[in-house]
Amino acid sequence: MAVYTTVDDESLVAFLADYDVGDLLSAKGIAEGVENTNYLLRTTKGTFILTLYEQRVEVADLPFFLKLMEHCAAKGLSTPQPIRRRDGALLSTLCGRHAAMVTFLDGIACHRPSPAHCAELGRGLAALHIATEDFGMRRANALGVASWAPLFAQSREAADGVIPGMTALIDDELATLAAEWPDTLATGVIHADLFPDNVFYVGRALSGFIDFYFACNDILVYDLAICLNAWCFEDDGAFNVTKAHAMTTGYEAVRHLSREEKAALPILCRGAALRFCLTRLHDWLRVPENALVTPKDPKPYYERLRFHRRVRASSEYGIDF
Repeated sequence: MAVYTTVDDESLVAFLADYDVGDLLSAKGIAEGVENTNYLLRTTKGTFILTLYEQRVEVADLPFFLKLMEHCAAKGLSTPQPIRRRDGALLSTLCGRHAAMVTFLDGIACHRPSPAHCAELGRGLAALHIATEDFGMRRANALGVASWAPLFAQSREAADGVIPGMTALIDDELATLAAEWPDTLATGVIHADLFPDNVFYVGRALSGFIDFYFACNDILVYDLAICLNAWCFEDDGAFNVTKAHAMTTGYEAVRHLSREEKAALPILCRGAALRFCLTRLHDWLRVPENALVTPKDPKPYYERLRFHRRVRASSEYGIDF
């Protein structure tokens, strides 16, 4: 989440007139995240999140994201529920951007997760994968393995100025991943962005997932690899195998991982680290002027990529076979 587009009060009140959400009491921009403009709205009928879609989000993908959230909510998962307009539409426009509103989800993000938090995340992720098996829409991963080389090409000339030696390492990694990326593992709907700020807890109990705007169809265990990267490294860069074991064990308590899925984790973790290193590099070099947003430093994911390149077996992630 972030704020790129400033919405004036008059435009916001006019926008809300198309929804049965009551009268506006307050609106506050949300600075966290890097993708879309978000506001926390309080009205006489409740609390909502307003999103204006920016940057990498394709308009044609928005029905997938919004209907996926409706599907998850109908399956009993705790996710934001899209608010339909009075005319039944899920999408609207505001300040020249496509926009939508969703319900507010109770809970807080945990930025210093314990193994117990990681186990809860694993269980919740597996439940999401199972609940979406019968979701009727499909969306290819726009930031999947085929996109990484073209994405890096946009920043390649500046990469060594951000991190010395980055260009050679990423060139080598792109070649390796293109040759070794698995194509026979189970696929389905993945969230693809379950960072700690997109997962809410009440105490140590998982209260839900938010921000489905990277969701797509891809390798299911790749979603787990993304979470291992996002949750199991400490501030000093050390990998916490206890957290990783708790996460994977929690996942398997709900959905069994095949031996092939487990064996593929080192290459999938490398891919996940590279994907976020590349998008952070791209955004680091292109933050719009006057945007209320803090760009994400690509260096932590570059270092995670270097770690994964040294891993030789999934047991190093605490995986039980």
